[in-house]
Amino acid sequence: MDIQNKKYSSERLQILKYVLKWIALSIPVGLAVGSSVAFFLWLLTSAIFFRFSHTYLLYLLPFAGVGIHFMYKLWGKSSEKGNNLIMDEIHQPGGGVPPQMGPLVLFTTVLTHLFGGSAGREGTAVQIGGSIAQFLGNWFKLSKADVKTLLMAGVAAGFGAVFGTPLTGAIFAIEVIALGKLKYNAIVPCLFASLVGDFAVSAWGLSHTRYHIDFLETKASFLVGFSHWDVVLILKIIIASVAFGLVSYLFATLVHRVKSVFTSLFKTTWLIPFFGGVAIILLTLLVGKPDYLSLGVDAEYPGAITIVSAFKAGGADMFSWLWKTIFTTVTLGTGFKGGEVTPLFYIGATLGNTLATLMDAPVSLFAALGFIAVFAGATNTPLACTFMGVELFGGEYVLFFAIACFTAYFFSGHSGIYSSQRIGVPKLADAEIKENETLKDFTDRNEGFLKKKLGKYNI
Repeated sequence: MDIQNKKYSSERLQILKYVLKWIALSIPVGLAVGSSVAFFLWLLTSAIFFRFSHTYLLYLLPFAGVGIHFMYKLWGKSSEKGNNLIMDEIHQPGGGVPPQMGPLVLFTTVLTHLFGGSAGREGTAVQIGGSIAQFLGNWFKLSKADVKTLLMAGVAAGFGAVFGTPLTGAIFAIEVIALGKLKYNAIVPCLFASLVGDFAVSAWGLSHTRYHIDFLETKASFLVGFSHWDVVLILKIIIASVAFGLVSYLFATLVHRVKSVFTSLFKTTWLIPFFGGVAIILLTLLVGKPDYLSLGVDAEYPGAITIVSAFKAGGADMFSWLWKTIFTTVTLGTGFKGGEVTPLFYIGATLGNTLATLMDAPVSLFAALGFIAVFAGATNTPLACTFMGVELFGGEYVLFFAIACFTAYFFSGHSGIYSSQRIGVPKLADAEIKENETLKDFTDRNEGFLKKKLGKYNI
């Protein structure tokens, strides 16, 4: 008994040391990342509103793209890989995350938005977090294993700070690394770093966009014993969530396809962002309005289609989601910088608006479901996105959030915006997945198999 008691006491002591150690390490990570993200958000908002009042800046987008290209070529080193580099370093530490990644992606993301590129901000915040975490890990002379954990804490701090969702940031960081697996050994540093990062943004006086679901669930149902469920509404949500998952797949596929097409068309690499910028200008002229440029959160003019407007009836066109998909995949696929997540929010919210109209469903509820579910499918993080729904829209709709996010997750298949994401647990039990395979490896292998089959039949 004495030996068992000693072992028990020893384990409790080790846990206490572990928690105290990571709280001590997470606080400086969270403060540094949160403060950097606050500066980034201030610059980004200033750039967006400056473009609103100087609309001619859009016509300089091709030249901004060339400038961004040469910045990364001269100073970026491995930074060009972005979020995928951080994932690779967490799985298999190599050269580390370069210190210039954070400042470089911050500046080039602001440039992208200043000249009208359709991109997000999460990728920038995550890369800032990874860059700072790597720097502090080296400074504290941490082991490789601890640096990996600190990188995850940096991801959590960046994500939680940029969206004002600290719990989501923590869950996202442990869920996004490997599809189907959660790294709970890192939850303490991720949670504290995310909380401190969000606190730092608030302390600097910045606030986040608030969204509201103006729908009250009816309690009546035609099924006896299920009076707390609106079965018809749930069926509509499932149908919509299948669409959200398929659009997630479309987005993830198009980003990679656009990159591949432009790379094959232009052997002189700086021409890729130049003609990517030209394509965005032509698309804007074709659509006849600037609604699909930049973040899509703030309205450039009264009546503009934004994420906020999508929560109201008539607040989006039927194909707003498709236009935003095209604008964003062209922007990111041709080398401009920024994240994918806020555009995914826009795509999901406007698609939810359209589906609600078609199915006679609550518009604001379906906009919220699309907001989180398309993101869940594209990043393979349904649990984090369910928590995001609670943090952004309230806990009373958590059942609907879970249905939407997990349905979209399955229907997006083995695809995603992060090509270095590992497939820990396949979505289908009989899926032929190799050990430690990335989404890119899986996609390349299946495309190679398909080409062989088609070639066999001379197709």
